[in-house]
Amino acid sequence: MGDPVAEYSSRLQQQEQDIHSLTAEIESLKNPQSLGLSSHLDGLREENAKLKYRLNILKRSLQEERSQCSKTMMNINQRLQEIFGEAIREAWPDLENPPLAVTPNQQAKFGDYQCNSAMAMAQVMMKSKGLKVNPREIAEKIQQNIPDNELIEKTEIAGPGFINVHLKRSFVSKLLTNLLLNGVQPPPLESKKKVVVDFSSPNIAKEMHVGHLRSTIIGDSMCRLFEFLGYDVLRLNHVGDWGTQFGMLIAHLQDKFPNYLTVSPPIGDLQAFYKESKKRFDEEEDFKKRAYQCVVKLQSKDPAFIKGWNLICDVSRNEFQKVYNCLDIQIIERGESFYQEKMIAVVKEFEAKGLVEMDEGRKIVFAPGQQIPLTVVKSDGGYTYDTSDLAALRQRLFDEKADIIIYVTDSGQSTHFQVVFAAAQMIGWYDPKVTRVEHAGFGVVLGEDKKKFKTRSGDTVRLMDLLDEGLKRSMDKLKEKDRDKVLSTEELTKAQHSVAFGCIKYADLSHNRINDYVFSFDKMLDDRGNTAAYLLYAFTRIRSIARLANIDEVALRKAAETTDVLLQHDKEWKLGKCLMRFPEILQKILDDLLLHTLCDYLYELATTFTEFYDSCYCIEKDRQTGEVVKVNMWRMLLCDATAAIMAKGFDILGINPVSRM
Repeated sequence: MGDPVAEYSSRLQQQEQDIHSLTAEIESLKNPQSLGLSSHLDGLREENAKLKYRLNILKRSLQEERSQCSKTMMNINQRLQEIFGEAIREAWPDLENPPLAVTPNQQAKFGDYQCNSAMAMAQVMMKSKGLKVNPREIAEKIQQNIPDNELIEKTEIAGPGFINVHLKRSFVSKLLTNLLLNGVQPPPLESKKKVVVDFSSPNIAKEMHVGHLRSTIIGDSMCRLFEFLGYDVLRLNHVGDWGTQFGMLIAHLQDKFPNYLTVSPPIGDLQAFYKESKKRFDEEEDFKKRAYQCVVKLQSKDPAFIKGWNLICDVSRNEFQKVYNCLDIQIIERGESFYQEKMIAVVKEFEAKGLVEMDEGRKIVFAPGQQIPLTVVKSDGGYTYDTSDLAALRQRLFDEKADIIIYVTDSGQSTHFQVVFAAAQMIGWYDPKVTRVEHAGFGVVLGEDKKKFKTRSGDTVRLMDLLDEGLKRSMDKLKEKDRDKVLSTEELTKAQHSVAFGCIKYADLSHNRINDYVFSFDKMLDDRGNTAAYLLYAFTRIRSIARLANIDEVALRKAAETTDVLLQHDKEWKLGKCLMRFPEILQKILDDLLLHTLCDYLYELATTFTEFYDSCYCIEKDRQTGEVVKVNMWRMLLCDATAAIMAKGFDILGINPVSRM
């Protein structure tokens, strides 16, 4: 069933056009005997009046429903866009796709939001119709056509044509009450889409290093965002678990642990094991030949070689899992081996459509607009990363039926994915207007010397070493603040893990992922500025306010049901508006996949709360005894709402706050 408001609006618009057309015709004819036309016109006007009446009833009904606040959070920016979009359509029904721009106002004295469509519309009208229109006149016409709504208190036109919007404080208060009663609920989804996120992706037989840190953290946070918003999310770990190196590893396994088929080999250090086998592969010709023979045996699924391969993979998985446990990462492994059989079908499909060319024994595919071809079959008959990634993309589109597919890898792979996506579109696997397939690239991690992050000996930093160092440093920081003297052993350990892993994640996510960033434990553990340490301490302080006032969750819940959240003081109003921007922040990240926007928002929320708390007494105490003599409950509710939004923000970032720090 369609939207009745949209249906009536459409019919109304058609009626208005018919009336306009008939009126023009009558004027041109200037014939008083045209009774048929006049009769037709009167009938249209009567029907039009009825439609307008029914449309207004529907709009009022919809407004009342909105004013009662559904359980989900309202995206205020989106709602304002609907309101101004309706005003523009009413004023200029013939203008196709008029520009619509609504943003929060940076200065409170000019209102809460601002509609900046008038200037852009003046340019559109100038280009499309050759009309020179004053943007301020456009703004006035938009203002005159703003429909009755639940949200706007008043509008003012400023400068060349900005429309400043003042929100109804009473309505924002209702939205906050809804948040307190129902929790932080995302806006409703139009449809539940399937999302596949490909992230982390280490190589079997190699330890995870700092290069895997960004993909793991960024990918996990993206998944958490999609999951919170109600999407069906598949988290995939596309590990490197196939290829020539496994022949080398199995050959070395046979020599070092000849009884590996019956006795599980004690491979303690897989990295050292890999280096030993690589050295032999590079220096011993007989070993190299045997390694290639092992590859053939593995590819032919010989049981003894499959067992050796599984043993090596299992040792790696155990090491990877230690990292994932520390960082609280949930992920499903689906390595390159999963796509081996599917690669044959992919090559045949490209060949059948005449898209494969021969180049010195290789089979290559040129995609439109791309300078570099994909090599789908090597001259020796083997497959490549290009073939594997094409097979993976096809499986995700056709078997998983994904609506959104995101690859989280370093920016160095952007050209590769650009060519893969172009080839997939060329063969007709997906339409980018319907299915979103995107590479979310990121910069490299730098040391404090601004060079690629490495150990003093020049080796790549092991990820477990980095996490262990974070634990050590966070404990030092907690002891420096004498937290070991007030927290139990269990609380201290929880705080240590929260600070260490929270700071490592936040330091990464708070930077624009496209850029390189400098890794510094000193900066990330600083409890001043936009850091996880500052936000975690701020969150703990906010949570402690109710405890100090001896108010439990039951009392807060009852207060939310019976107490209006007053927003009369400027700092109350500023905090209330900041809290209600949460849905629009999430929508922006959904559009551009830049998670630092959420970090910036949480920092803004924490500093806005500090301003509020410094200016507005939540608890009033006796100056001599220190006893609580008065609790301003509506302000306690603002504290509770702030903590709820911060907690959800932390959850999306994968940060685990603790109640005491």
